[in-house]
Amino acid sequence: MAELTTTSYAILGLLALRDHTTYELTKQMQRTVGYIWPRAERKLYDEPKRLVVAGYAEAVRDLVGRRRRTTYSITPAGRDALARWLGTEPAPPALEFEGMLRVLFADQGSIGQLRQSIQAVAAQAAARRAHFAEMAAGILATGGEYPHRAHVNALGMRFMAAYFDQLTAWSDWALEEIDGWDDTTTPAQTWSGQARDIFADAARPRNAATGGNDGA
Repeated sequence: MAELTTTSYAILGLLALRDHTTYELTKQMQRTVGYIWPRAERKLYDEPKRLVVAGYAEAVRDLVGRRRRTTYSITPAGRDALARWLGTEPAPPALEFEGMLRVLFADQGSIGQLRQSIQAVAAQAAARRAHFAEMAAGILATGGEYPHRAHVNALGMRFMAAYFDQLTAWSDWALEEIDGWDDTTTPAQTWSGQARDIFADAARPRNAATGGNDGA
């Protein structure tokens, strides 16, 4: 049996919903799945071919006008593989966040550069939040492309909306805090009290069931 990657299962998941052309798969990955599982476009074009070789998908080639088109569909073996994968434990989440990387090394640059980085995070979060707001409004107005899947899509929508709202809230807070900084090094002394409060709050364990502080 061919070894499948998480990207393989993402493609199989989309094919389980309906048949897709390579172009449709790529656009759908970028539009939704790409927010939680970003992958290079070239890899997205190659992955369906691997699934066909492995027997998990089928490809039908035809012509649309003069243009060749390949449409992929999931096979019974592909559905079985997807079902088995859903029964396994997911890998821990990984965060790829260049803006935060720049924040963590901000003491090696200027206060203007730090402010610029946080402002970029805020703008990006606002744009992505607007995308999901538009998507949600469309679902409310039309029922969406997959109304029979509204329950699982709503779970994901809640997470994505909250994630970008949190980024926006953090950016607003951070910009307000650093507004009193003269540079990116002296706040190690002048802002030490606020830093200690943040570390103390983070050190308090959370109740996994409620998301609140233990003993609160």
